[in-house]
Amino acid sequence: MGNHVAAQILMTFGGLFLLGLVADIVGRHTPLPRVTLLLLSGLVIGPSALGWLPSFTNQWFPVLTNIALTMIGFMLGQKMTSASFRNLGRVVFSFSIGVVLVTAFMVFSVLFFCGISLEISLLLAAISTATAPAAIVDVVREYHADGEFTDTLLGIVAIDDALGLLLFSLILAVVQSVGGESGAFQILTMGVWEIGGAVLLGLLLGVPMAYLTGRIRPGEATQAEALGVVLLCAGLAVWLEVSYLLAAMTLGSVVANFAKHHDRAFHTIEKLEWPFLILFFLLAGSSLELKSFGQVGLLGLGYIALRVTGRMCGSWVGGRIGKASLQLRRWMGIALLPQAGVAIGMVLLASQRFPELKDILLPVILGATVVFELIGPVLTRQALCQVGDICPDQDLPSDEE
Repeated sequence: MGNHVAAQILMTFGGLFLLGLVADIVGRHTPLPRVTLLLLSGLVIGPSALGWLPSFTNQWFPVLTNIALTMIGFMLGQKMTSASFRNLGRVVFSFSIGVVLVTAFMVFSVLFFCGISLEISLLLAAISTATAPAAIVDVVREYHADGEFTDTLLGIVAIDDALGLLLFSLILAVVQSVGGESGAFQILTMGVWEIGGAVLLGLLLGVPMAYLTGRIRPGEATQAEALGVVLLCAGLAVWLEVSYLLAAMTLGSVVANFAKHHDRAFHTIEKLEWPFLILFFLLAGSSLELKSFGQVGLLGLGYIALRVTGRMCGSWVGGRIGKASLQLRRWMGIALLPQAGVAIGMVLLASQRFPELKDILLPVILGATVVFELIGPVLTRQALCQVGDICPDQDLPSDEE
């Protein structure tokens, strides 16, 4: 029995990695980003279609999500340096605040005006602010996108989920108060801790990592050194119940700002993260349920349309406030459409707090996630093409990695 399980695990790992390789190769010859192909592949082999994945892969997904997003967060932190904030800080923050607030306001106001209950309108508005940083970052890397738009996009992705989490915690507390239930202050405190505790954890780990990077072995960071601290950050964040994405971003930002050889630590993680991302995207795709999309109904379609409109209007408003160029204002909202794990985490927490709303919230968000995960990366790529950060002759990735 033990040998049978071991063989099944090894063959599953091998099969998933080879499927990831096929998706990567196919992506080189089609307009579809590899993340979309990986998600589609996961959907096909998952329980909603062929059902080829063994049941034990369900236990892998939470751990892989934690590892993959922590690595993504650490890499995003590389962009959060004092120099980049001097150049893009005002634009990034104005875009982020505009997108989060306008999207939430638009979703809430229209749904509430159309007769949806106050509690559901507020919760869907809060969840609509979440983005999918892993999908956006992978599209940028796959097509080697480079330019002001790309730098601004990565900066926004690095902080808008933190703003969204803070708004979600506030709205969760408001809904609990409206329902006359106790514990609203506790929920708000938990939200503040999730954000503040994550930043504190990133600082506490980032300072020694910035000092040690390149010193244990002069001139370079060893794989054990970089990977060890990043995974320690992920584990401590889960244990302390803080945002591991924000903790990792803070960790990466501290290293990028203060480590003499900081580039080497990031290069090390970048070389190691792709196998984890293959497993993460495939299992994320396998967790998508087509029946949820079928159950979306008018409320779900309205949520999807309002979130798209809110992102576009929010990026326009935020860009105007930050005095961004017309090109950035026009295409940033489209580039920020992917939505995945953070939104699902929010809706699961909301369903736990308000079980009477679960049958409405879950189908809407899970169905919308199917849409935004599959078409979002394609639209992100299109936005990058339109602004010229992906040159016409580089629309498809080169064979060089």
